[in-house]
Amino acid sequence: MKYDFTSIMDRRHKDAAAVDAVADGLYPGMAPTAPKDGFDIIPMWVADMNFPTVPTIPEAIIERAKHPAYGYFMPTDEYFNAIIRWHEKRNGVIGLTAECIGYENGVLGGVISALNVLCSKGDHVLIHSPTYIGFTNSLTNNGYHMVHSELVQDESGTYRMDFADMEKKIVENSIHAAVFCTPHNPCGRVWERQEVEQFMELCKKHDVYVVSDEIWSDILLDGHKHIPPQSISEDARNRTVAVYAPSKTFNLAGLVGSYHIIYNKRLRDRVLKESSLPHYNDANVLSMHALIGAYKPEGYEWTDELCETLSGNVDYACKYIAEHFEGVKVARPEGTYMLFVDCTEWCEKHGKTIDEVEKAAWDVGVAIQDGRMFHGSCHLRMNLALPLSRVKEAFERLDKYVFNV
Repeated sequence: MKYDFTSIMDRRHKDAAAVDAVADGLYPGMAPTAPKDGFDIIPMWVADMNFPTVPTIPEAIIERAKHPAYGYFMPTDEYFNAIIRWHEKRNGVIGLTAECIGYENGVLGGVISALNVLCSKGDHVLIHSPTYIGFTNSLTNNGYHMVHSELVQDESGTYRMDFADMEKKIVENSIHAAVFCTPHNPCGRVWERQEVEQFMELCKKHDVYVVSDEIWSDILLDGHKHIPPQSISEDARNRTVAVYAPSKTFNLAGLVGSYHIIYNKRLRDRVLKESSLPHYNDANVLSMHALIGAYKPEGYEWTDELCETLSGNVDYACKYIAEHFEGVKVARPEGTYMLFVDCTEWCEKHGKTIDEVEKAAWDVGVAIQDGRMFHGSCHLRMNLALPLSRVKEAFERLDKYVFNV
C-alpha cells in the first residue's frame, strides 16, 4: 500500500479522548476504567481511527496557517467544488450544486436543526434500534420522543428493516419525521438499493420527511456500495435532508465541520435559518482547508486503501470470534469500522453479566464500549480502526483473559 496503516501511532497526551479520557472522569459511565499494571490501552471504544490521516490534510492546514491572519471568511468555490466532485465520483451523484450545500458544525447539530424545522417539540420521531447513542441524547435533550423500530436479523444474521413494524408505528404515532442512518451505526449495514427504495416509498406514502445521517458513507467494506436516499426518486430527493462530514473518513472529528445537502429550496431555506439562529454555526477556516485537503485526488486513493485495510481487520475479527469465542455472535458489518458483538448466549452459559465481561476486557487494556448505550441488551461495541497488529493483540487478550479463562 502507498499509505501507512500499519504503524502504531502513540496518541497519548495528544488530546485523544480514546486514550487520555480512559478512567479520568471526563465521561462518567461511558469511558472504560484503567487497565491493570502491565497492560497498555488498546483504544476500541471511541469511534475515531488510530491511523495517520492522508498527508494532504496537514499539508493544506499548514499552508493556510502560514498566513498570519485568521479573520472572518466565506467558504470558497474550491470548498464547494471539492464536495460536489467527491459525491459525483464516490456516490454517483449528478446535479449537485453549491446552493444545496450548507455548513453544519456537526452531523448531530444538523439532525436537530432539520428536526426543529420538520417537527414540534414533543413530536414522535421514527428511528431504528439498535440506535446510535448520539441520536438518543440529542433527540431526547431537544424534546423529541423516539419511536424505535427494531432491526431484525435474517437467517444469515444480516440486520434488516421491518417495514410492517415501521408502518404500524408511523400510523399509530402520527409520525412525520424519521432519522435514517446509512450506513447503519452500530450494526454496520450498508442498505441495498431495494431496501432504500422501499423505505423511501413508505415515507412518501405517509408523508414522512427523512433526516439521513450519512457520515459513514465513505467507509464501505468488501466492495459494498452506498446508495444516497436522495438518489432514489424525485420525491425522495425533496423530502430528505442529508448530513455528511469528512470526520469519520479522515479522522477529523476534533477539527469540527460537517455539511448538509438539501435540494428542496423551501426546506433548505428553513434549515439554514434554524441553523443560523444561535450565531455559532459557522465554518472554521482551518476545517475548510482540511476538507479541501481530504477531497484531493490523494484522498480518494487513501480512502480506498483505508477500506481495504478495514475489510481485512473485519475478516480477522469475525473469523476469530467464530473460531474461538463459542456463544459470542456478530453480524459481519458491511460498512463502518465498528463491530456490534452479541454476548447473550455466552453470558447465559457462563453465568456472567455484560458488566463483568466489559470489566474483564478493560482490566487487560481492551478498551471496548458498552453496547447497552446503543440498545443492545447484552452487546459490546468495538472499534477496529487500528493497525492489524493491535487488533490481533486485543483479540488474543480477550481470548486469554475474558472468554476462555
